[in-house]
Order: sequence, then structure tokens, then C-alpha cells
Amino acid sequence: QVQLVESGGGLVQPGGSLRLSCVVPGMSLDVYDVGWIRQAPGKEREGVACIDDTEDSAYYADSVKGRFTISRDIAKNTLYLQMNSLQPEDTAVYYCQADHTPYCSSETLYYKRGSWGQGVQVTVSS
Repeated sequence: QVQLVESGGGLVQPGGSLRLSCVVPGMSLDVYDVGWIRQAPGKEREGVACIDDTEDSAYYADSVKGRFTISRDIAKNTLYLQMNSLQPEDTAVYYCQADHTPYCSSETLYYKRGSWGQGVQVTVSS
């Protein structure tokens, strides 16, 4: 089981930006579909964005399209989530995920059978 470590969370004003990072050990050596998951208070976990490693294609939840960008630096074994125009509705704990299973698609933004990191809190509030 790969150990994932997220960082970059915090408190930001509405309209602000934040970049989350996740170290994915072995990303430079193995094929991983990777992504970001979030869970807001009182809500179910939802996939935010993911990258299909085979196709090198990114997919996003409708709620974040145009505002969030998922990317990765394979050489650094790091996954990123650039979050712009943050809204209070984005407040959640954010988790990164990496899995050998080719789960990522427009319909499947996170692998429910997989695992994810400990998560970081993102709070958007004035």
C-alpha cells in the first residue's frame, strides 16, 4: 500500500487560490491513476479530479471545472491540485489518491475500493 502525504491546505478567502500537493512514492516508476477526493461536513466523499495515466487525460467534477487544475510532476513524485476562485462550498477535507487500477474516467473520479491519504483541511471563509 502506497503512503500518500497531502499538504497545502489552509484557510483562504472566497475568490482566493490554494495549491494542494501530494507525494506519491513510486509515481516515477509505476503507472498510477491519480486523483483528488474531498469530503465536506455532513456530505459524502466525492471525486474532485483525476488523471488517467494511460491516456494522460484529466477529468473534473462539474462543480470545479474551470476553477481547479490537476497536474503532476512525475519526476518529483508529486500530484497537485491548483484551486482558483475558491468558494465556501469548496470547504472540505481533501485527499489524494493513487492506484494501479485504471479507474479514472469521466464517470469515475475516484476509486472507492482504493485508499487515500490522511487528508488536509481546506476552509474557504471570509
